[in-house]
Amino acid sequence: MNKFLSFLLLTVFSANLALALPKELPAELNWQTNLSDPIFADPAAKRGGRYRTFVTTFPLTLRLVGPDSNGSFAGYMRANNLGLVGIHPNTLQPLPELATHWAFGDDGHTIYFRLDPDARWSDGKPVTADDYLFALEFMRSKFILAPWYNNHFNEVITGIAKYDDYTIGIEGAVAKPQDEMLFEYGLSPVAKHFHVLDENWVKDYNWRVEPNTGPYIISEIRKGKYIEFTRKKDWWANDKRYFKYRYNPDHLRVKLIRDINIAYQYFRKGELDNFPLLMPRFWHKKAQGDIYENGYVGKIKFYNDVPQPISGLFLNEDATPLNDINVRYAIAHALNVDKVINTVLHGDYERLQSAHDGYGDYTNTTIRAREFDLKKAGEYLDKAGWQQRNKDGIRTKDGQPLSIRITYYNSGHNDRLVILSQEALKAGIEFKLQLLDPSSAFKQIMENKHQAAWMGWSGGGLSPTYWEFYHSENAHKSQTNNVTNTDDPVMDAKIMAYRKGTDKAGRVKLAHELEQMIHDQGSFIPTFKVPYTREAYWRWLKLPAHDGTRTSDSLFDPLGGSGGLFWIDQEARRNILEAKSHGDALPPELIIDKTWVIAP
Repeated sequence: MNKFLSFLLLTVFSANLALALPKELPAELNWQTNLSDPIFADPAAKRGGRYRTFVTTFPLTLRLVGPDSNGSFAGYMRANNLGLVGIHPNTLQPLPELATHWAFGDDGHTIYFRLDPDARWSDGKPVTADDYLFALEFMRSKFILAPWYNNHFNEVITGIAKYDDYTIGIEGAVAKPQDEMLFEYGLSPVAKHFHVLDENWVKDYNWRVEPNTGPYIISEIRKGKYIEFTRKKDWWANDKRYFKYRYNPDHLRVKLIRDINIAYQYFRKGELDNFPLLMPRFWHKKAQGDIYENGYVGKIKFYNDVPQPISGLFLNEDATPLNDINVRYAIAHALNVDKVINTVLHGDYERLQSAHDGYGDYTNTTIRAREFDLKKAGEYLDKAGWQQRNKDGIRTKDGQPLSIRITYYNSGHNDRLVILSQEALKAGIEFKLQLLDPSSAFKQIMENKHQAAWMGWSGGGLSPTYWEFYHSENAHKSQTNNVTNTDDPVMDAKIMAYRKGTDKAGRVKLAHELEQMIHDQGSFIPTFKVPYTREAYWRWLKLPAHDGTRTSDSLFDPLGGSGGLFWIDQEARRNILEAKSHGDALPPELIIDKTWVIAP
């Protein structure tokens, strides 16, 4: 059925959003919850203070769906909206969030939730079953201009039923393992009382602050300068088991600093509270000097166990000459990733071998990324007809040079790309490096105007996702995540079979096959993975005794399922600033935490 027709039917028959859920709540359901896993926040945490961080691009909208809604700042807002259930960051077991209990239907693709009657929107209104009914209507609406959401909430989440104000059922398209179904078929509510869905929705809600269910609310916007969140005074989940002692600062100020090097200077002056040191040049070279030696600033390297970002070079098959698989293979063999790792990255990073790493059984560990090999690169280019070279050594075909424009948005990657360009030139491939600010780069990529994109997609979840990145329905159009424009009917069929898989073993087998097809396609060239986080912090920021959790990809993340664990010690802040003003030294602090290193 056409998705727009589905939407129209939904608006007419909104009282019957579920296709196969029973009209009455089944009496034999086995209701589950989890209040027995250990807490992972620190009871010693203190409330108060203003946490100061930064982004390199200012958001183009506060909407969470629709055009321009997928920028980096959106991560703060999404993390400030709770789901029905969360994941314990150490045990990986489900935790209650907006739902207190859950139960599974015996058909394997329906799931029921008891909603927490304490849950409130930021404007004080209760979160009820009607907000979940509206969420499905909202995500299916043509007015939000969000094809991925339209598809997901038509074809993956197929129905929802209200049994009373605080009990709902959700129907997925097919049966799945219970742990995966709990999250794939979950959804966050949308405040029904706030939205008016019509043709003006995108424009009208561009800068409106939407009610949320998390601990903070946007309290101030200075466009082009900063956005500030303020903690809700009487947040409904303050005393819930897995939310106690978390989200401690009273204010979160997210400042716009377009250049990461300038941001580091703000940090050194004490105008930002922490700074990521994942890039080796910061960890090894810049994170030195008096503020470290005198103990005012600490450094930590914390090993975690999380799905790796899909990081590398994405080749647009709709852009000539990247529509030739031989050219794509040649580029892969012309990328000297190991040289980058061993030089500018100081050997700190590891080679990413495939698109989805860190997903346990789902990861296809037999795949190896194509190695740097100029002979193989040359053979593939000869096969593709790029046999001549011009005076600059660049391969030519029909008088045109083999020149590939690489779009990227992080100036900290300049040295990596320069080395890759120099090495690729030996194979006769010219890389034209196009550094744009993040908003412009992302806009170019989303509008399908790129040749090659140097970027990464964040990992997460219990299993890989393929539809949004590789299904042909998302190819050859703007505002989708299929930035390689992969269009393969055989892959499509496997993606849909994986999406509708009914047991884990079958889904794992399909995931391995899909990973092999992605490798064979050659449109994504994996580069680096990093099994840890490294950060610098002014030592008035305090961490729990265990520093972080198994899934902490940032120790000073103020929000999110495993975030909000740190706090600001105001007395320590006064003492550190006083010591600094007098030149008094404190003991230096360097922490290497290997608690979650997984033995091979």
